[in-house]
Amino acid sequence: MRVMIIAKATPETEVEMTPTPEMMEAFEAMEQFQRELEEAGILDMQGYGLRPSSQGKRVRFDGSKRSVIDGPFTETKELLAGFSIWKVKDMDEAVEWVKKGPNPIFSPSEVEIRPIYEYEDLADFVTP
Repeated sequence: MRVMIIAKATPETEVEMTPTPEMMEAFEAMEQFQRELEEAGILDMQGYGLRPSSQGKRVRFDGSKRSVIDGPFTETKELLAGFSIWKVKDMDEAVEWVKKGPNPIFSPSEVEIRPIYEYEDLADFVTP
């Protein structure tokens, strides 16, 4: 199964970063962890960090109407700071790998693990 690993945003991730020695050390730890994931055959898509929401936009859909909302977006708990895609045998394996890895944020943080729909999951709804 494939899962999306989502690093949830924090107030610290919502400001433009100025690298510190501690941050550089954390980046190196994440790079090392990604290498471990790759060697174990877990990493399906490299992880990426996202810039603050102040640099983003949202497009809202309502029927045929589209509206654009400029960032920043105030509800930090709804925002993402980074993501990657892993291939694991089950959710338990994903949890174990997340627990082994370094904290993706430089302060207390949360990582969400979400299963990805595979073609087989939707085959009954898709016309070949």
